[in-house]
Amino acid sequence: MKTEQQYFDEALPMHDYIAQMDVPFLKEGTEKIYNQFDVPNDGFAERLAGHKILAITENWCGDAMLNNPIMLKIAEAAGIEMRAAFRDADTDLIDNYLTNGGRAIPIYLVLNEAGEVVAKWGPRAPELQLLVVNGRAELPPKEDEGYAAAEKALYGGLQQKYIAESQCWSWVYEDIKRVVTAAL
Repeated sequence: MKTEQQYFDEALPMHDYIAQMDVPFLKEGTEKIYNQFDVPNDGFAERLAGHKILAITENWCGDAMLNNPIMLKIAEAAGIEMRAAFRDADTDLIDNYLTNGGRAIPIYLVLNEAGEVVAKWGPRAPELQLLVVNGRAELPPKEDEGYAAAEKALYGGLQQKYIAESQCWSWVYEDIKRVVTAAL
């Protein structure tokens, strides 16, 4: 199996990843969040100096639409490189970073200069996970003929919220800061 450093070396620079996104709504949301989010001047970015970030992501992921631009802004504030590896292109990588047994994305790996993983974050801030859990609790049973439409409406509404409400961005930033700072 390849090392995380090898995956990083083969991955797309995050701006190239965003440029190739092929789901217009998610690409536009990513760009909007990127253009509007500012990294707080709280010293966190400076702690990442000398590291690099590998995102495990996919174009179709609504959580990636929210998290990728925030993590990219953090990387840029830190003066470090961030690259994107596609989850489904080589599942060996994501299989080392499962969330509750699943291939949930995005996952962010902070690598040191030697290419070793020193911190991991993702796929979602706890406040956003609560929104998802509560929303899913309101869905009809999976056997119900209205389930698919209700699920689509739930995730569509969450994606709109992710784009429109800067509180979502703050939750992501603060949780990344908390988790990564504890690991460094």
